[in-house]
Amino acid sequence: MSNKVRKDERRFVEDVARLLTPWGVPPVAARLYGHLLLCPRPVSLDQIVEDLGISKSSASVAARLLESYTLAHRHSEPGTKRALYAVADDYEAMIRQQNRLLDALAGQLNAGAGIAASKTVSARLEEMAEFYLTMRGAMEDAMSRWKRNRRPR
Repeated sequence: MSNKVRKDERRFVEDVARLLTPWGVPPVAARLYGHLLLCPRPVSLDQIVEDLGISKSSASVAARLLESYTLAHRHSEPGTKRALYAVADDYEAMIRQQNRLLDALAGQLNAGAGIAASKTVSARLEEMAEFYLTMRGAMEDAMSRWKRNRRPR
């Protein structure tokens, strides 16, 4: 592999990390996600440590965090206990998780609107709840359109 390709890959990984960290993704997990996006097959923690120059414990914590975000998927290697990680390609699972969060948040906001002492606060919370439910519907519509237009692999 040429140095230019490696340099381009490192830049890609760092650019992905710069995009994700303002959303609250820790820098190591964000870098790992960028790295996994470029990996053609699942990779071991040892390979991640080598490729990213991070400790094994940092790699493990970051991989588990990406799993919890549904951005990465753990694979097993037959005959070993070794875990391999790959970028998740189940976009529907990601959207379902986001929609559950939006539903819960809208429910909590509506509950707050019901107990707010101020009509102004109550109206604001109801409007926020309606916004989150609208976003949930938009994400469902977008997923349906994407599935209809998706090219088979």
